[in-house]
Amino acid sequence: KPSVDGGSNLFIGGARKPWDGRVAEVTSPVFDEATGAKAVLGRLAQMDATAASWAADAASEAWDRGQGPWPQASLKERAAAIRAFLDELEKTKRDEIIEVLMWEIAKTKQDATKEFDRTVAFARTVVDQALQTDATEQFGRWTGVSGVRARVRRGPVGVTLMLAPYNYPLNEMYAMMMPALLMGNPVILKLPAIGALAHVLTIDALQKCLPKGVVNFVSGSGRETLPSVMQGGLVDCLGFIGGSKGADALIKQHPHPHRLKVFSQLEGKNLGIVFADADLDEAVRQILLGALSYNGQRCTAIKLVIAEKSIAPVLVDKLSKAIEELPRGLPWDAGVEITPLPEPNKPQYLAELVEDATSQGALIKNARGGATNGQLYHPALVYPVTPSMRLFHEEQFGPVVPVAEFEQVSEVIDVVKASWNGQQAAVFTSDAAK
Repeated sequence: KPSVDGGSNLFIGGARKPWDGRVAEVTSPVFDEATGAKAVLGRLAQMDATAASWAADAASEAWDRGQGPWPQASLKERAAAIRAFLDELEKTKRDEIIEVLMWEIAKTKQDATKEFDRTVAFARTVVDQALQTDATEQFGRWTGVSGVRARVRRGPVGVTLMLAPYNYPLNEMYAMMMPALLMGNPVILKLPAIGALAHVLTIDALQKCLPKGVVNFVSGSGRETLPSVMQGGLVDCLGFIGGSKGADALIKQHPHPHRLKVFSQLEGKNLGIVFADADLDEAVRQILLGALSYNGQRCTAIKLVIAEKSIAPVLVDKLSKAIEELPRGLPWDAGVEITPLPEPNKPQYLAELVEDATSQGALIKNARGGATNGQLYHPALVYPVTPSMRLFHEEQFGPVVPVAEFEQVSEVIDVVKASWNGQQAAVFTSDAAK
């Protein structure tokens, strides 16, 4: 298993700074057979408010109100540095990061490999597209219009604080970080409480390829570290992927929230809508993929299935059989689909949601649904779910598949209109006009 030391040093201002403060063990959701306890994968520094403010200071120094070396570098110079970083990461750390993703957040080898490779491919595409767009922008060069010479250039905003969740710790963070870096913004990365070790493994490549202070890490409790970062007023832009309560709290802590630029991706309760004329076998295949890939721990996962009442029982029966056939096991087991959950309290939370539904008349429709093996939660198919149940509204972010019914399309539309969550939807029908 991996052994990553993120507790002896901080990564701030382009250097590893010795840390003698609090350190936490990083454990896996997989239990060690020899000890009966969760496998220990490494250590992570638990920074306090003072240490977190060092990261903000370093990023602010690199920014220097837009006059620092990184924001003043040309797009081509920044692109070259980022490409060098990606090359170094791919050449020296790919296998280690994939292994850490498997152990720390229980991703299958296929999914962990896909996360790393897709992240690097995305970053390269961002660089390529930025260079191409800069060259083809209508007013990208000095142009005379009606006697006025003008030029349009994309520029940085300033110090950017970024927070990403555990489920795609590398991909989600880099989806925000790469465009920001490319435009010249120094960044502070608040490492997720779970999934941080993958970032620790990037330090050498960052240190080698990027100027000091352009990327800085904050680790430990967000509640302890981030107030000092935000209240200091040095952050110009916030990139946040997570829950709305956390985002709201951070924004309120900034002394000038009116000038804070915010990019956020928050809760979602995505629907899978199944009409009576749908190919139910195909619907089942796609719902399994949409609802239970990586145990349903995806922002884009189907979180609520709403089926036309006349076919709902048949759909549920087919789903029940298909869910029971999904292989359960450890991330490195061949062909495994369902793996342990990284969040320690997630099995209990899912059990509470299911209990709330069953206490109001819903049933667990598959044989092993809701059973647990340590951190392994066997997917639960719950039917029929109604608006009075928590499962109808709350984002479960785990392997529970709630199924509700509708008779009129207007009922589905009302559900969407009443929801405060971000939404996307999958519609299963043989009639495209629907």
